[in-house]
Amino acid sequence: MIFLGMIVFYCIFANIFMTRVELVEQIKIKKSMLCVGLDTDIQKLPDGIERNMTGMLKFNQEIIQATHQYAVCYKINTAFYEQYGAKGWECMEETLKYIPKECLTIADAKRGDIGNTSNMYAKAFFETLQFDAITVAPYMGEDSIKPFFEFKGKWVICLGLTSNLGSKDFQNLQVNNKKLYEQVLETVSNWGNVNNLMFVTGATKASDLKHIRTIIPNHFLLVPGVGAQGGSVADVCNNAVIKDGGLIINASRSILYASAGTNFAMKAAEEAMVLQNEMSKYL
Repeated sequence: MIFLGMIVFYCIFANIFMTRVELVEQIKIKKSMLCVGLDTDIQKLPDGIERNMTGMLKFNQEIIQATHQYAVCYKINTAFYEQYGAKGWECMEETLKYIPKECLTIADAKRGDIGNTSNMYAKAFFETLQFDAITVAPYMGEDSIKPFFEFKGKWVICLGLTSNLGSKDFQNLQVNNKKLYEQVLETVSNWGNVNNLMFVTGATKASDLKHIRTIIPNHFLLVPGVGAQGGSVADVCNNAVIKDGGLIINASRSILYASAGTNFAMKAAEEAMVLQNEMSKYL
């Protein structure tokens, strides 16, 4: 426990930028592309954990401590914290501080607005909270996303092809003889580069990942939907893995709620290890 505490202490206070080189290094060291989604729901906290902000933070810390040896990334869905106002933001900030700096940290906030507003969003998540990456929505165009690229050493993760049922409403519409999501991938890929831009592509659409790789062959993909949503590591990797991995594969509920009992951390670690072992076959 002392050794583990030293690791956590070092990782919290070390000032490390998460460049692509460093991310790939962690993927190789851990033989993993696993992202643990901290979409923590107070109503689902396990036995022995108080259902309040204190309990939420304690739960997050135990999940991180149990899984960080298998994960290269943690993704915090900000809505699960923002709903509680200032106390929720404080919990999110303390959770972020606890994540080892060897791991990429993502604010799953799906921000995007014109000019100065996006700049304020970027400052909030890149300077005040010091996330490594943020998810953004491209609907408003280049000037709504460009401010995020101006922060050195940070990642922009743009929505591409998502896995929700409503994605068909717009993302697959034909525009200039292309599907809208294809146009988004092509256009946005020119706003950043492979060292500061990723795309969200849902795991439940694994059959589309091979085609997506023909459009953006070298960008990292953040792939949610593995685990409770039914996505398969094998399908994702067989269709989208590249030489340096090129994937951040997210699992949230299957890890967070692997057990509703006091052994939740141990069961979370076991689930993370299963996913990591499967990913290691493709690295």
